[in-house]
Amino acid sequence: MCLMMSKNKFKKNKEFPVFLENLAKDLTKYYNNKLKKPFKINNKLKGKGYDPVTTADRAFEKFIRSRIERKFPSHEIIGEEFGYKKSKSDYSWIIDPIDGTRSFVIGNPTWSNLISLNYKDNPIFGLANFPKLNKFYYNSSFTKAYVVENGKKRMLKVNKRVNFKNAKVAGAFHGWLSLNKQKKINKFLKLMQFPCADALSYAHLCEGKIDAVVQCQNKIWDIHPLIPIIKASKGISSTWDNKSATLGGSVLISANKKIHKKFLNLLKPAL
Repeated sequence: MCLMMSKNKFKKNKEFPVFLENLAKDLTKYYNNKLKKPFKINNKLKGKGYDPVTTADRAFEKFIRSRIERKFPSHEIIGEEFGYKKSKSDYSWIIDPIDGTRSFVIGNPTWSNLISLNYKDNPIFGLANFPKLNKFYYNSSFTKAYVVENGKKRMLKVNKRVNFKNAKVAGAFHGWLSLNKQKKINKFLKLMQFPCADALSYAHLCEGKIDAVVQCQNKIWDIHPLIPIIKASKGISSTWDNKSATLGGSVLISANKKIHKKFLNLLKPAL
């Protein structure tokens, strides 16, 4: 992937953030008009754990795919529920129709629609839309990201000045990190004083409300849509072994490099 080429694409394709803004508004209307009703739940893991999917997940993804295919018919699409629509395009859309399906199932409003546009597999634009909260987060470039809440837009910026001692840390493992591994990172666990509210926690970091978020077992649709927003808000992202967060898996998002490095050292025994 050529980063310079991606920057050039930013300059030439202002239509992408405009498309995502309009899509966020349409998704919230779609939820309120069509999906705010009883739904069916299935467990993807069938007795081997709990990974719910609902009829609303599938309906959202069909809606998102239809909008992308209408506007950008040659682009590739990768969705959690309906897989790959392959093409020869350098552009691909990554979709998590409902991030936080567990929250959706029990009526917690922190669930969201997550969508990213990738150029040569690198996330360049992202959207996190929260229909129940009537707000959405997106980036318009490498350096500018916004939250739009009740029709009012404000720029996002992490709390760059926070130090390690005062950092607010949110995290969740959802049963994916064994107890033995958790025992190895006891010092880090003591710092996790805030709940992880699905993608909303990453969004709160971009607003400067919390300073670090840690999770494991992320798929590309869980994290790719958030990476461009985090970068544009000046946040730092990586896996626990300090590789690119675009790989997914166990990820750490922090407000600055200094605290990020210290958190990585605390997480290292769990690798």
